[in-house]
Amino acid sequence: MKKIPSFEKDHDNLQPGLHARTDANQITTFDLRFKKPNAGDYIAPKALHTVEHLLATTLRELGGDDIVYFGPMGCRTGFYLLTLRRSYGEGKALIEEGIRAALALDAIPGATRKECGNYLEHDMEGAKEELRSYLAILENV
Repeated sequence: MKKIPSFEKDHDNLQPGLHARTDANQITTFDLRFKKPNAGDYIAPKALHTVEHLLATTLRELGGDDIVYFGPMGCRTGFYLLTLRRSYGEGKALIEEGIRAALALDAIPGATRKECGNYLEHDMEGAKEELRSYLAILENV
Protein backbone atom coordinates (compact mmCIF):
# COMPACT_ATOMS: atom_id res chain seq x y z
CA MET A 1 0.00 0.00 0.00
CA LYS A 2 1.08 3.58 -0.63
CA LYS A 3 2.07 5.47 2.50
CA ILE A 4 0.00 8.50 3.41
CA PRO A 5 2.01 11.76 3.53
CA SER A 6 2.04 12.04 7.33
CA PHE A 7 3.66 8.59 7.59
CA GLU A 8 6.41 9.67 5.20
CA LYS A 9 7.69 12.29 7.64
CA ASP A 10 10.68 11.39 9.79
CA HIS A 11 9.02 11.67 13.18
CA ASP A 12 12.37 11.44 15.00
CA ASN A 13 13.34 14.79 13.45
CA LEU A 14 9.90 16.45 13.48
CA GLN A 15 9.77 19.42 15.84
CA PRO A 16 6.82 21.23 17.44
CA GLY A 17 5.50 23.97 15.18
CA LEU A 18 3.25 24.36 12.17
CA HIS A 19 3.76 22.28 9.06
CA ALA A 20 1.61 22.37 5.92
CA ARG A 21 1.15 20.86 2.51
CA THR A 22 -1.40 21.57 -0.24
CA ASP A 23 -2.70 18.83 -2.52
CA ALA A 24 -3.95 18.97 -6.11
CA ASN A 25 -7.50 19.64 -4.89
CA GLN A 26 -6.37 22.84 -3.13
CA ILE A 27 -6.86 21.28 0.31
CA THR A 28 -4.14 22.43 2.68
CA THR A 29 -3.38 20.10 5.57
CA PHE A 30 -1.94 21.96 8.53
CA ASP A 31 -0.05 19.84 11.06
CA LEU A 32 -0.34 21.67 14.37
CA ARG A 33 2.47 19.87 16.14
CA PHE A 34 2.17 20.71 19.85
CA LYS A 35 4.73 18.12 21.04
CA LYS A 36 7.89 16.50 19.70
CA PRO A 37 6.97 12.97 18.55
CA ASN A 38 8.30 10.00 20.49
CA ALA A 39 9.75 12.22 23.23
CA GLY A 40 7.52 10.92 26.03
CA ASP A 41 5.57 14.17 26.44
CA TYR A 42 2.04 13.85 25.06
CA ILE A 43 -1.17 15.82 25.37
CA ALA A 44 -3.30 14.30 28.14
CA PRO A 45 -6.49 12.67 26.73
CA LYS A 46 -8.91 15.00 28.54
CA ALA A 47 -7.02 18.12 27.46
CA LEU A 48 -6.75 16.78 23.90
CA HIS A 49 -10.51 16.25 23.76
CA THR A 50 -11.18 19.74 25.08
CA VAL A 51 -8.73 21.42 22.68
CA GLU A 52 -10.57 19.62 19.88
CA HIS A 53 -13.91 21.06 21.00
CA LEU A 54 -12.50 24.55 21.53
CA LEU A 55 -10.58 24.87 18.27
CA ALA A 56 -13.09 23.01 16.11
CA THR A 57 -15.60 25.64 17.21
CA THR A 58 -13.46 28.78 16.98
CA LEU A 59 -11.74 27.82 13.73
CA ARG A 60 -15.06 27.07 12.02
CA GLU A 61 -16.51 30.33 13.35
CA LEU A 62 -13.56 32.32 12.02
CA GLY A 63 -12.76 30.30 8.88
CA GLY A 64 -16.27 29.62 7.61
CA ASP A 65 -16.79 27.18 4.77
CA ASP A 66 -13.04 26.98 4.08
CA ILE A 67 -12.64 24.69 7.11
CA VAL A 68 -12.91 21.07 5.99
CA TYR A 69 -11.83 19.28 9.18
CA PHE A 70 -10.16 19.79 12.55
CA GLY A 71 -9.22 16.91 14.81
CA PRO A 72 -6.58 15.32 17.02
CA MET A 73 -3.70 13.10 16.04
CA GLY A 74 -3.98 9.62 17.50
CA CYS A 75 -0.41 9.91 18.81
CA ARG A 76 -1.52 12.86 20.98
CA THR A 77 1.24 15.17 19.75
CA GLY A 78 -1.04 17.61 17.92
CA PHE A 79 -3.93 18.21 15.57
CA TYR A 80 -4.77 18.37 11.88
CA LEU A 81 -6.59 21.28 10.28
CA LEU A 82 -7.73 20.86 6.68
CA THR A 83 -8.72 23.97 4.76
CA LEU A 84 -9.66 24.98 1.24
CA ARG A 85 -7.54 27.57 -0.54
CA ARG A 86 -5.55 28.76 2.49
CA SER A 87 -1.88 29.64 2.24
CA TYR A 88 0.55 28.88 5.05
CA GLY A 89 0.44 32.50 6.22
CA GLU A 90 -3.35 32.65 6.12
CA GLY A 91 -3.61 29.36 7.97
CA LYS A 92 -1.13 30.42 10.63
CA ALA A 93 -3.01 33.68 11.22
CA LEU A 94 -6.31 31.80 11.44
CA ILE A 95 -4.88 29.29 13.93
CA GLU A 96 -3.43 32.04 16.12
CA GLU A 97 -6.74 33.91 16.08
CA GLY A 98 -8.62 30.68 16.81
CA ILE A 99 -6.39 29.91 19.78
CA ARG A 100 -6.86 33.39 21.22
CA ALA A 101 -10.63 33.04 20.82
CA ALA A 102 -10.53 29.60 22.46
CA LEU A 103 -8.55 30.96 25.41
CA ALA A 104 -11.28 33.55 25.96
CA LEU A 105 -14.02 30.92 26.27
CA ASP A 106 -15.41 30.12 29.72
CA ALA A 107 -17.28 26.97 28.70
CA ILE A 108 -16.50 24.00 26.47
CA PRO A 109 -18.69 24.07 23.34
CA GLY A 110 -20.58 20.86 22.62
CA ALA A 111 -19.71 19.21 25.93
CA THR A 112 -23.10 18.03 27.11
CA ARG A 113 -24.18 14.40 27.10
CA LYS A 114 -26.50 15.10 24.17
CA GLU A 115 -23.74 16.78 22.12
CA CYS A 116 -20.64 14.70 22.92
CA GLY A 117 -19.91 10.98 22.86
CA ASN A 118 -17.60 11.20 25.88
CA TYR A 119 -18.86 14.29 27.66
CA LEU A 120 -17.26 13.42 31.01
CA GLU A 121 -13.72 13.44 29.59
CA HIS A 122 -12.78 17.11 29.41
CA ASP A 123 -10.17 19.35 31.03
CA MET A 124 -10.59 23.06 30.32
CA GLU A 125 -7.55 24.20 32.33
CA GLY A 126 -5.32 21.50 30.81
CA ALA A 127 -6.55 22.46 27.33
CA LYS A 128 -5.86 26.14 27.90
CA GLU A 129 -2.38 25.32 29.19
CA GLU A 130 -1.67 23.35 25.99
CA LEU A 131 -3.08 26.18 23.85
CA ARG A 132 -0.96 28.83 25.59
CA SER A 133 2.16 26.69 25.13
CA TYR A 134 1.41 26.11 21.46
CA LEU A 135 0.69 29.80 20.85
CA ALA A 136 4.16 30.58 22.21
CA ILE A 137 5.61 28.05 19.74
CA LEU A 138 3.68 29.64 16.85
CA GLU A 139 4.97 33.10 17.73
CA ASN A 140 8.51 31.81 17.11
CA VAL A 141 7.94 30.08 13.74
